[in-house]
Amino acid sequence: MFFVDVIELEGLGNRSYVAGGESAAVAVDPPRDIDQVLAAAARRGVRISHVVETHIHNDYVTGGLELARITGAVYLVPSGAHVSFARTPVSDGDEVDIDPGAGLSLAAVATPGHTPHHTAYVLREAGRPVAAFTGGSLLIGTVGRPDLVEPRLTERLARAQYSSARRLADTLPDDTQVLPTHGFGSFCSSAQADGESTTIGREKAANTALTVEVETFVADLLAGLEDVPAYYAHMGPANAGGPDPVDMTPPAVADPHEIAARLAAGEWVVDLRSRIAFAEGHVAGSFNFEADGKLATYLAWMIPWGKPVTLLAETAGQLAAAQRELVRVGIDRPAAAATGGPAGWLREGESPASFPRATFADLADQDRDGIVVLDVRRDSERAEGWIAGSVHLPIHQVHQRLGEVPDGTVWVHCAGGMRAGIAASLLDAAGRQVVAVDDGFDAAADAGLDVVTGPAISAGPACGGRRRANGERKAKVLMFVFRKSERRVSVDEARTRTGGEPPEAVLLDVRERPEWKAGHAPGAVHAPLTGLAAGASLPAGARGRPLVVICRSGHRSQQAAKLLAERGADAVDVKGGMNAWAAAGYPVVDERGNSGSIA
Repeated sequence: MFFVDVIELEGLGNRSYVAGGESAAVAVDPPRDIDQVLAAAARRGVRISHVVETHIHNDYVTGGLELARITGAVYLVPSGAHVSFARTPVSDGDEVDIDPGAGLSLAAVATPGHTPHHTAYVLREAGRPVAAFTGGSLLIGTVGRPDLVEPRLTERLARAQYSSARRLADTLPDDTQVLPTHGFGSFCSSAQADGESTTIGREKAANTALTVEVETFVADLLAGLEDVPAYYAHMGPANAGGPDPVDMTPPAVADPHEIAARLAAGEWVVDLRSRIAFAEGHVAGSFNFEADGKLATYLAWMIPWGKPVTLLAETAGQLAAAQRELVRVGIDRPAAAATGGPAGWLREGESPASFPRATFADLADQDRDGIVVLDVRRDSERAEGWIAGSVHLPIHQVHQRLGEVPDGTVWVHCAGGMRAGIAASLLDAAGRQVVAVDDGFDAAADAGLDVVTGPAISAGPACGGRRRANGERKAKVLMFVFRKSERRVSVDEARTRTGGEPPEAVLLDVRERPEWKAGHAPGAVHAPLTGLAAGASLPAGARGRPLVVICRSGHRSQQAAKLLAERGADAVDVKGGMNAWAAAGYPVVDERGNSGSIA
């Protein structure tokens, strides 16, 4: 029998693995804090015989070199990776025994795409594949992004990613577990993983790398790529050079005078408490990065690399957890730290700074004069809908572009509140009057704010304001104004709107021809997104009619609905797509009208 233990790195959105038999195991893509890996092996009563890297990582510092040194394990690194330390290079087709007594071996499979040298590893039991450690190649419902190495290689690597995913799918049994490193929130993934576990068979039915033609896959993949965290530029070189061991002993304690001196010197003082506690009272000039948020990702992304950082934590446990997160991204030693709260961090006679928190309903009740609404979400989130008249600065750009925020009281929001808390702290430290909107963005339209979708034509800095007394909605220079809840619909609503006699709207399926042939909703009209994007007209049965746009999972339908809206159509898209349609029990037919399946 074999086992696979998962080491979850929630802050970075990654997973590492320990897999083995009765006496020995392999560690796959280990984190820098290797004590977790050693503990996992100890619980199983096995020794680490091998440590493997699927690639030279761009989003975290590996613990592989140190783990191999401590355990005496064989350290396998893809032969195409240029590194400056001793290791065992591994090439396509190489196989090693992990636990001979249990019949466990590991075979290397070249899977370029995420990086040129990327390698997956197939765990075999008695010669039969049982699991594939796919790193940044085949993920759950998606693939790793191909743009982290060199811009000129991006399209070539995207095509390689497609081929690598198909190679795995074509050569492994359907019941083989797929165990990726990325996809659980990491920016190394081209999209969020669709679920917690998967197999080759499930990916064949659900992963776009395995269900669409290469040109569609590449176009969609490249169109969906977003900004790369700035600290990624430092991770690859650190991993190629051989990371140093970590020191997670407590930092030197900073008293109020040292905290003030570090702030005066322009260093970063980071308060790890909740955004609620920070807003109520904090050291003026400090920044709020919640320990329970994506601390490592956003702090490492935004802080000037190498600048000293002092950590302020509620408890010693919170401080230790933050240190663990930060060493994973190369922020090795805080300059100093303090625990407790503002009362112990301020000099005698100083008072805590504070700012208000609010909801979107509170924002809707404000007059526009003197208010700036600052949206700090990512570009892709903004594209799905924004508050009319709001200013947009993605969170990772706020610190460098504070001077671009117009005058007035800044009401800052994101999708849920955490990033708004970071931005509010940056603005507050810069002396701006700020209100942190701590609310889910879906509540904006429900509160009566104008939520806009369509061409991103600038509407100036003012807030969209409250709902007018007579119910009229403002559009001004923006082309399409929708309530968000009216732009995306559930499969139940889609069924209701397109299944009546006569139907209220046309169900427009924008998947590719092979997907349509395998299974679609009865009565749907077919118009592939690739054709629409190239300028093709709608089929006659869909022209001049309200459209409910559907694809496999909801990604392409969003793009199609936006495109059609820009052309003047009344178009909404279906959340969850045909996957959700079939899961709800609604009929799916093939091109002959027989029972179909979702391809």
